[in-house]
Amino acid sequence: MRRVLVLGLLLGLSVSFLVSAAGRGEAKTEGFVIGVSNPWVGSEWRTQMVDRVQEVAQPYIREGFIKEVIVQSFDVPLEGQIDQIRNLISRGANVILVNPADANALNPVIREATQRGVIVIATDTEVSSPEAINVAIDQAEWARISARWLVDKLGGEGKIVAINGIAGHPANTARVRGYTEVFGDAPGIEILNQVNADWDNALGQSTMQNLLATYPDINGVWVQDGMAEGALRAIRSAGRDDIYVTGEARVGYLNLWKETGIDGIGVANPPGCMASALEVAVQLLKGRELKDGILSGPFGNTIYVPVPVVVTNLNFDTVYNEYKGYPDYYSVDGHITPAQAEQFFK
Repeated sequence: MRRVLVLGLLLGLSVSFLVSAAGRGEAKTEGFVIGVSNPWVGSEWRTQMVDRVQEVAQPYIREGFIKEVIVQSFDVPLEGQIDQIRNLISRGANVILVNPADANALNPVIREATQRGVIVIATDTEVSSPEAINVAIDQAEWARISARWLVDKLGGEGKIVAINGIAGHPANTARVRGYTEVFGDAPGIEILNQVNADWDNALGQSTMQNLLATYPDINGVWVQDGMAEGALRAIRSAGRDDIYVTGEARVGYLNLWKETGIDGIGVANPPGCMASALEVAVQLLKGRELKDGILSGPFGNTIYVPVPVVVTNLNFDTVYNEYKGYPDYYSVDGHITPAQAEQFFK
């Protein structure tokens, strides 16, 4: 008999998953079905995310705990992601792992899923639905880490620009909030401009070229992942080695870092976040209950996992030697282990 899991909201603050009496203690005759909803494939980061969750699922498939992983991964608008989730429900998914295109718009279809006994876990960025759990790094804190570094390198004074991702995307919004807090607490820092380059490396390079032409007195650049390599190339071409640049921990950026010898920082935004979500899902499928107070975040439904790596000149050689053979687009990665996932549960 299929084990049915019901998602409930307790006290408006915490989420509890209850295993039905019929399923508790019964041996399953077939494994669970995991669904993956990814509405954007125009990024190598997303490809790495999907590949990693499928890789981490393999031991569970071999032991029979997971029957299969069904991936819905293609470029779709928001309505298309809703269709992805409905398709996964109809195909019998017990768990749906979602990289959401919007923090709020998926809530009705998430409810459709949970009312059918499906566990929904959002990752990479957070949804507001009280019927889902988010498993992600804290994107605002991700931004604060490099923003603090930039303030420190500038001695608390200087003129900076910011190159952001896709306007309106929840992760972008959280990051802007994070660095705005840090720079706002440093009265000597002046933000000359904040622009969007859609997490595209080539667009990041041309955007940086335009910023350099418009603001010749730039002292520092805060850049989101996927664009720092392009921004640094533009800075090099302009002969502005005096500009401090933050960036992501991606191989192309690390290669350029090695070549130029910059004093830099790269904060890992791990594609393995969905693999971390899978490890949490496994514990829920085993009928385990989250510890009291483990959920936090702006919607009270998030398990924050650590940023796996922050690269600076102090540890650059170690990280570079580990990843130097990978393609330029490859992200320095990490995800929680089964033992780490167990620590979230009673």
